[in-house]
Amino acid sequence: MPSLDFDAEKEAFRAFYDDNAQKLDGAIASFLTLIRSLLAGGDHRFAIATGRVKDREEAIKKFQRKYQSELEKTETPYEIREHITDIIGLRIVCLYEDEIEPIGELVRAQFETLGVTDKIAQIEGTEDSFGYKGLHLDLKLDSVRAAMPEYTMFAQYRFELQIRTIIQDSWSALDHKIKYKKSIPAPLKRRINTLSALFELADREFRQIRDATSAEIEKARLEGDQVEAAEGVAVPIGPVNDEEVEPRQFAPLNAFRFLRIAQHFFQDFEFEPHKADGFTAEIIQHEPNISRGKFNFYMRENIGQVRRYRSFIVESGGRGFNAFTAIRLCLYAGDPTLFSEMVTVGIRKSFDDWRQSHDVMAA
Repeated sequence: MPSLDFDAEKEAFRAFYDDNAQKLDGAIASFLTLIRSLLAGGDHRFAIATGRVKDREEAIKKFQRKYQSELEKTETPYEIREHITDIIGLRIVCLYEDEIEPIGELVRAQFETLGVTDKIAQIEGTEDSFGYKGLHLDLKLDSVRAAMPEYTMFAQYRFELQIRTIIQDSWSALDHKIKYKKSIPAPLKRRINTLSALFELADREFRQIRDATSAEIEKARLEGDQVEAAEGVAVPIGPVNDEEVEPRQFAPLNAFRFLRIAQHFFQDFEFEPHKADGFTAEIIQHEPNISRGKFNFYMRENIGQVRRYRSFIVESGGRGFNAFTAIRLCLYAGDPTLFSEMVTVGIRKSFDDWRQSHDVMAA
């Protein structure tokens, strides 16, 4: 029963905590399994979910710090465990700030929501505050899931879910190390504010870089469609004139234009972004002035013989090679002087021997 006897309530909470320790661990594992399955697909597959059971004595200290004084002043009987909503604490760390709300909605659809604290709105609604930003949800199993046999024993437990970005998570960890943040000299407070603003700026910049990268990929796709339409390769997407096509043909090769062309020739191969980026840099290192049109020319002119050579290798019992090696060979066949070092000596010799025997050596 609730009371105003802090010592009695403290011992009652300790007894509850110790008696439920194993079930609390089981509840975390169960809740995390469900949340991770929700995040596994689609846009949130890179989000990471973790959990912990709050330390028993730390929970009591939190009650003293936040609730005890007001409850005793109003003579309101209490049980400590009813006020510590984060005995079970889960955390989702995602990549970008605009993922926080969608993830929150995704999770809330599977649980009963007891409370919401939007620390992003709280911080952004003030001019001089600094600190941790994120979304906190107080949740419990909804009635449908609580009735399922695998969840019944955990139905009584509520938990706090924090959703934050990698940058916010980093700031939170560092923020906890700053011991004095309120009654401090103005210059020191300004320095902390500046640091907080830098973290916020980093969050925004990562999101904008993501959006700008997507825009560049789309730009490269449309650019390629225009050029191919003018060459009669693709279905025209609209009026195309030579003045528009020529600048696109001579646009310098970059990772986005490389991907657009490479994916056209290797539609079933997944070009991992970081590998495509490094590979493009390697091409540019050998030919600093290479354009998208020139790269496309090397591919178009030589892909046929490279594919025949690969078939020959496989038919001879070899392992063949992937799209990157095929592109290396196309570049080498197009200009051996510029791109010979992009192909290993062994592969280069084998390729040259095959081409000579099949009379396809470059003139």
